[in-house]
Amino acid sequence: MSSSFQTIAFVFALIGLGYVSAVTGMLRREAGDSLADFAVTIALPLLLFKTMASADFGHTVPWRIWLVYFAAAAFAWTAGQLIVVRIFGRDARAGIVGGVTAAFSNLVLLGLPIILSLYGQQGFAAVSLVVAVHLPIMMSASIILFEWAGRDEAGMSPVRMVKTFLTRLVANPLIIGIVAGLAWRLTGWPMLALGERIVDALGGIGGTVALFAMGMSLRKFGISGNVGAGLAVEAIKLGIMPAMVLALLLLAGMSGPAAQALLVAAAMPSGVNSYLIATRFGTGQALASNAMTIGTAAAIATTAFWVAIAHLYLQ
Repeated sequence: MSSSFQTIAFVFALIGLGYVSAVTGMLRREAGDSLADFAVTIALPLLLFKTMASADFGHTVPWRIWLVYFAAAAFAWTAGQLIVVRIFGRDARAGIVGGVTAAFSNLVLLGLPIILSLYGQQGFAAVSLVVAVHLPIMMSASIILFEWAGRDEAGMSPVRMVKTFLTRLVANPLIIGIVAGLAWRLTGWPMLALGERIVDALGGIGGTVALFAMGMSLRKFGISGNVGAGLAVEAIKLGIMPAMVLALLLLAGMSGPAAQALLVAAAMPSGVNSYLIATRFGTGQALASNAMTIGTAAAIATTAFWVAIAHLYLQ
């Protein structure tokens, strides 16, 4: 287990270096945005492509993984939404932000690098199956719930909102990488040596760049107001959601690297997408920002805890 904790320490040290570089002004804020764009647009999609094209999924059953993960996510979303509305007295739209923040894991910038380091290609492949549908499901649920709450953002009709969302989804580099990798896998063609070398070179640095860029982004978002609600929502994200995934994994009789990776993925803190959703609909920005910042800091300890739990119960 010591190697696991060393991996976690390494990951959060990279995030810390990114944060320090932003705070001290060693790198401009724009540099962090550019690094994140590189990681999400080029490096990580190439890594996902190679994983989907060549990974051995073994006996992994996608629907079981999706059922376990998203059942827990639905529970966390409901709990977060109810707490923000019933306990903190916010309106229905802010409650939706609380719900999505409690359920939307930072899988791309933080989860994938950690899981690849801890559980190798088998764990990475299992979580890639979640990544393939994670954004579409969470964004779709957000749009539907905001429309249900009566939100009419700048006169945009629900049909137009869905059309815009689907257009962006189809053009998402992560989705393209996953779909292209699966398509290549179906052809049965071997990867060309030059192409594989390029993919390895760029994809290999994706995790490192993503973690450093994430550290820089924390300086930009910070903590401001609604701290109590942010703490409550992140307690659900870091505690209740992974606990639910663990219980469902045990009930389903799932174990091994794929199951361990799924638990750790569920234990990831909230990511920037919840903040972007809050900004898009004009409510709950401080709540989402606080939760992301607080959760990332707390995840240094909570990730180590859930990695240990995964090792103990899901071997």
